[in-house]
Parts: sequence; structure tokens; C-alpha cells
Amino acid sequence: MKWNRAERPEMSWYEFACRFADFKWKAASAKYRQDIARALTAATPAMFTSSNSKPSDLDLRTAMRRWALNTKQREEVPEELRGALAWLSKHTRPVADLAEATVLRSMLDTATSRLNGKPAATSTIRRHKTILQNALDYAVELKLLDANPIKSLKWKPPKVTYEVDRRSVVNPTQARRLLIEVQAQKPSGRRLVAFFGAMYYAALRPEEVVNLTEDNVIVPELVRNAETGQMEEPANDWGEVHFASAAPYAGREWTDDGGLREERALKHRAEGVTRVVPCPPPLTKLFRAHIAEFGIGPGERLFTGVRGGELPSITYRRVWGRARQNALTDKEVRSPLAKRPYDLRHACVSTWLNAGVPATQVAEWAGHSVEVLLRIYAKCIVGQDEAARQRIDQALRDGGTGP
Repeated sequence: MKWNRAERPEMSWYEFACRFADFKWKAASAKYRQDIARALTAATPAMFTSSNSKPSDLDLRTAMRRWALNTKQREEVPEELRGALAWLSKHTRPVADLAEATVLRSMLDTATSRLNGKPAATSTIRRHKTILQNALDYAVELKLLDANPIKSLKWKPPKVTYEVDRRSVVNPTQARRLLIEVQAQKPSGRRLVAFFGAMYYAALRPEEVVNLTEDNVIVPELVRNAETGQMEEPANDWGEVHFASAAPYAGREWTDDGGLREERALKHRAEGVTRVVPCPPPLTKLFRAHIAEFGIGPGERLFTGVRGGELPSITYRRVWGRARQNALTDKEVRSPLAKRPYDLRHACVSTWLNAGVPATQVAEWAGHSVEVLLRIYAKCIVGQDEAARQRIDQALRDGGTGP
């Protein structure tokens, strides 16, 4: 049924955004709840009807993202932000206006741009467009629109790409220096060497490492030297890491139980699907030493705060920042080199690819699709062109001397 504009039920963008956030809340992960709030907040300035008596942009963004679009905390909005929500409730366009291509295009452009007007990151553009498309599907359900206008709009997102910056990728010597400096940091450094080692040697994401337990780490047992009687590392000291969940940081206000993190299935994998990653000898040694030094028993979390409990992300970020200052030269510190702990994961994947490990195997270990893997790490694969030439040259030689 196609409604005439006069007959169509009307709802403001602000009211609709709150309704959509409530509709998605129960089934959404804490991180996705945040993503919904960010996407709808980013789109909202394009739907303002006036600038009269408008609160500051910061107050409007904070009030909407942090409170109005948080089903759990909407009624607890601070007094100083209530005026911002009252203004929003009166000064946003009807959802039905999005049937007009100019209005819709403006909203998409706004939602996929940074505050300075430049294009957002590729992942943000895709995420925000997907969330807005889902939101307008819901608007159709509510009979606020006849059809989802995004699906027929000729709109091209800004052309931006995401590739790992080769300048951020450490080499093995730099990585070892960094891990040595991590160990020297007090009071948390010794507890975090294996934490950062898991990112560098096994390409784990931070939210995957924080969720590891002793049961997830499979390391060979020490063997007794028949001549000396001493316990030694086995000749083959490769281990494995087996895990099926991660605990991304979300914040107490977005989780159902008020925890800082929410345990979820692995990224891009179904609930209960396990990822197995090889554990090279340097990481095996780090895990073995960590478990022994801190007396970690079966089923216990490998990495905790100094006083026990959950490992705060601010703790490992601070340790990393100080270690980076001490391990790198002044020029390296000013560069993108290993600026974030996550860059250790990039270094590991790059090492695997440059060692000639097939992309399908690297993708499985890293938890990527092959297509995403090769797109993201395209500029980090070095030296492969020369190896390919040599293989082609050899194949042609083996084929004979004719033309």
C-alpha cells in the first residue's frame, strides 16, 4: 500500500532514532549498540530543521549518543544535557523527508564524514551506511516510508581505502627490543610480556588476548636431559593457541551486566567456532614462563590486573607507550612504527605472508577472509615479486630452449 503524505503517520528523526535503538537493543552486542548510537548520531545534523537556540554541537552529540540512544540509561541523563535532548526532540525533520533524494544524500554524506568534513575511515563508512539502511527498513515496517530509499539512491561513498601502513610494522629485532622494555615496566610489565607476545607471534587481537585462559594455551611439556637430569625445552617447542571467544571493551553503560567487557564469539565466526593459531617457540617460552611465574591454574585467566580481576585496557596501553619510548629511537617514536599494540598483530600477519605462508592459511590463522587479508596487507608483502620471477624463470627453463 502506498500512502499519501497527508495520510502517512509522522515521526521525527529524533523520536525514530530512539525507537530504532530500543528495537535493536535486546539482540545487539554491547559493541553493536555503541555502533548504532554512533551512526544515528553522526547522521542527525543533516536532519536539523533550525539552528535557533541550538545547544553546542558537543552537547548535542554527547546527549544523543551517550544517553538518548542508550536504552539502559536514557532516563538517567544528566541535568546539564536535558536541554539538548529537549531541543533535539523539537528540531529534527520527519523521517518521511528521507524519501527525497537530496535529504537522504545529505544524511548519508554527513554520517560518513568526520567532524572536519573529511571522509571517515572505510570501516566506519560501511558500518554507518549498513546501520542506516537497516534503520530505514525499520521505518518501512512502521509505515513511515513506502520503501527504503537507500536501496534505490545513486549515492557513492567517498573513495577511501584501508591498508596497513608498512611504516607501522616492526621487524623482529624491533619487536624483541619492545618486549624487553615491556618487561622492565613496573608494576605491570612482567605480567604483560606474554600478552604483547601473543599479538606479535600469533596475531591475536587485544580483545582475544585478554580473554585467554590457561586451557587455551597448549604448550609442550619440558623434557628431562638424561645426562644432566635438568628439565629442558623439547627439540620441537611449537605449541598452539585454541580459543572460541573474545571480550571486546564496551563500557559499563552498554553491557547488560555492567561489565567493562562483553564476552562474544570470535569476529567473523559463528558462536562456538574455535580458531587454532600456531605458537612458535619464542611465544611458547613466554607462555610457559608466565604460567609458572604467576601460578596460573587450569581455567584461570592468563592476564589480569596487578591486584587481580580484569586487565584494564588503560594499563596495557600505558605500559606499551612507555616501552615504545624506551625501545625506539627518537625518529622511530615520532613515526607510526608500533604506535598501537594492535600494530603487533599487523607485524605478525605481515611476517607470515612474507615468509611465503599461503594466504588461505594466513587468513585462517588471523581470522580474516582471504579477500580482506590481501586487501589490507597488500603493501606489507615485500620481496614476493622477485621470488615469483625466479619461479617463472625456472619453469620456462624446464620447458626447453625453443621459442
